[in-house]
Amino acid sequence: MGDYASNDAAAALARAAQLGSTVRKGTRWYVRYQFVFGGVTGLAVFAIGVLKAPYGVAVGTGLLVAVVSWLSVYAARQPVSRRGFGIRHGIMIGTWGLLYAAVLALGIIFFPGVAAWWVPGAVVVALPGLIGGYLEARR
Repeated sequence: MGDYASNDAAAALARAAQLGSTVRKGTRWYVRYQFVFGGVTGLAVFAIGVLKAPYGVAVGTGLLVAVVSWLSVYAARQPVSRRGFGIRHGIMIGTWGLLYAAVLALGIIFFPGVAAWWVPGAVVVALPGLIGGYLEARR
């Protein structure tokens, strides 16, 4: 009887290790998601700020809509996400949204076409995705 219980325990531990490995491998998609999101949002802000109207808005917004749409489909097709994914993703998107709105509003009002504002602004807007991707990769 003791031998049967130890075999069950060993099998359960092996299955738990296998599931843990599957989840770790299966959640790598979110690292890619965040890096792409961060990079593209930075490019979009740069295009909106530096290119002449209406081209900057068209290029930046078009790029953002296309990539975010693709990322949404990509995320929906993923079979696994880590515990706490919704909270971490919400924090990343919320932080990004505040930075995006601040950089665009201040830039459009006070710094139209000034690369000295839009280059660092694009980097700041990209940071939530890039930092989030880095932190997720370390988990």
